[in-house]
Amino acid sequence: MIGKLKGIIDSYGEDSVILDVGGVGYLVHCSARTLQALPTVGDRVELAIETHVREDQIRLFGFVSGNEREWFRLLQTVQGVGTKVALAVLSTLKPAELASAIAMRDKATITRAPGVGQKVAERIVTELKDKAPALAAVDPAVVRLTGDLDEGSAPQPVRDAVSALVNLGYAQPQAAAAIAAAAREAGAQAETARLIRMALRELAR
Repeated sequence: MIGKLKGIIDSYGEDSVILDVGGVGYLVHCSARTLQALPTVGDRVELAIETHVREDQIRLFGFVSGNEREWFRLLQTVQGVGTKVALAVLSTLKPAELASAIAMRDKATITRAPGVGQKVAERIVTELKDKAPALAAVDPAVVRLTGDLDEGSAPQPVRDAVSALVNLGYAQPQAAAAIAAAAREAGAQAETARLIRMALRELAR
């Protein structure tokens, strides 16, 4: 199995690059984000490679980092997500953005990827939620609160405060993050009005 290729960029395709390694041209499929990060034809580059072997073909997928390759693998553990959808997600979101979206149960961000509908986004968030927080630059308290809101176990004042911010036009993840910060300072049992005031100050910074 090929895990890494280092060579010279021979040419670009719509979703691939041909990498010349010692005179052998390897066709490597990449996300749009990876292709944009690569240098021009004739330059040297090193790619982390994921090899897919089937009875009728061998396909190589290339990534600028091992972290991006790991997310490519993780995404395909989700039911209904194959190589095409995984590449679409990674073309739209950086690994850190994807990790944060999953940790925050932000399905809307994930559906920005072409071919990813609500059902697939729901499965990605649900099936990878235990793996994403460790990879995301998100306050653990916010992740816990988002999970509690999702499960309906958050204290009533917190739920009411988040709902109020959403009604004011803030996105659910943004509202949850602001209320989490307010609840950490004032306590989860603080009155709804106080949580809202403190969260609005946080959002205004």
